This record gives sequence, C-alpha cells and structure tokens, in this order.
Amino acid sequence: MSNNSFGDSRVDHSGFERHVYLIDGCETVVYTAGQGEPLVFLHGGGTWHGIDFAHAWTDRFRVILPYHPGFGQSGDNPSFDSLQDYLQHYQELFDVMGLERFHLVGFSLGGRMAAEYAIQHGHQIEKLVLIAPAGLDVKEYPQPDFMVIPPEEIPSYLVNDLATLAAFLPMAPDNEFGTMRMREGGSVARISRNGVMTNPKLPNWLHRIRMPTLLIWGENDRIVPPGQAEHWHRLLPHADVKLFPNAGHLVLDESGEARSAVSDFLA
Repeated sequence: MSNNSFGDSRVDHSGFERHVYLIDGCETVVYTAGQGEPLVFLHGGGTWHGIDFAHAWTDRFRVILPYHPGFGQSGDNPSFDSLQDYLQHYQELFDVMGLERFHLVGFSLGGRMAAEYAIQHGHQIEKLVLIAPAGLDVKEYPQPDFMVIPPEEIPSYLVNDLATLAAFLPMAPDNEFGTMRMREGGSVARISRNGVMTNPKLPNWLHRIRMPTLLIWGENDRIVPPGQAEHWHRLLPHADVKLFPNAGHLVLDESGEARSAVSDFLA
C-alpha cells in the first residue's frame, strides 16, 4: 500500500481477496469474492462502514469492490478534479481486469458514477442497480449540504437505527479515523458542485441508459431523499423502483431485503 492511502482497522475484508492495480500511476485496491457473473460495486462518499453487505451476493456472483482513488485503501490521484476523471479511471481498470461485460451496482456518489458510466459505456453493462444515487438536482427534495452539517450529526443522517453503525464509529478521538474521513471528504469536495453531488446536465442523458435498471431507496433516507426516486424513474426508460422501510441512506447495511433485491434482480 502506498503512503498516501489509508485503511480503517474496523473494516472487515474477511472472505475477500485483495488485489492492487496501478492505473495512471495510482494504486487502486480491489476486493473480490464469489463465483459467477461479475458484479461491480461502486461505493459512496465514505468507506468506513465496511463491506459486510456484499457477502449476501457472493453465493451468486463474482463480487468486485474497488476503492475509488482518494478513498479507502486506494492511493490518491491529485489530478482528479471531476467525476469524469473517475469514469475514465474505471474504464481503464475494467480493461486491465478483462471485464468486458458485467452487472454494475452503485451507491450514493457511486450511484452517480454508475449512472454516468452506463450512459457512456452502456455496451458493457448487463444490468444496472442504482442505490440512493446522487446526481439529480430535485428542488422539492434537495440533498443536504454536508459542509454545514455538524460532524457529530452526520451518523443520524445516514441510518434509521444508529446501532447499525456502532461497530464502526470510534468511542474516543481516533486519529486514523479522522484522517481517513478528512481525506475522503476532500476527495468528494474536489468533484462536487458547491458541496452538493449533483449534475445539472444529467436529466438530458439518462434516456441513454437502456439496460434493465433497479432503483433502491431507504424510506427514511435523509441524504438523498426518497422523493427523488420518481424523478429518476421518469427519466430512465427501463427502470423499476423499490423502497424499503426502517432504513436510511445506508439501506444495504440496514435492510436484508434490500440486499436480496439486488441479487434477485441481477439473477
């Protein structure tokens, strides 16, 4: 691991194999597990809550979880200042990995990445799952500005039940945890628009996503409000929507039904 990458000791990667790829000079860490058709998962703006949810998919798919540059265990690429840089990074990573066609699942920031990747490289995507995707600027259901939310309040924005996060949050000041959060927050800020992860041109492009698509939301999502789901649904030609009760933004962490819905749809 390079000196400019970080991990969090609370995140359990057991059952997954660790691979490192050098893409444009950036060490990119990818975890894989399972057998079957490839399922690529693009994570959101924070990696500290782990990947436990992905175990639910490994009995039916080859699950592939890369860390974005500037997040988790991957190195930094200081030249990245737009989401398009990440899309080109992933195009090259998938080429190096020999992934010609695969299922693509994206959550939050990773949901916007997945949507825009599918717009540009739809020939590679078998099926698409967007989980509380960022990207649309919906005036009636705006996303909050993380730059003005006190850090101690952020966990309550992420989950319906704070007990979901207990194992991942430090009980006392933790320099490693704080450094990782600052690094990932800085990576998000470099590619966001005034602190909000939206793209005003996205509504003009979503009709290009022609593969079967599933939209998933937690009914109590305070980060990307579930009221946005119908706007995505209207703009995507072949999409279904599923909302899950008693779950917030981290719906995969809180809802076994949501995890099962992903694998059932893709299978």
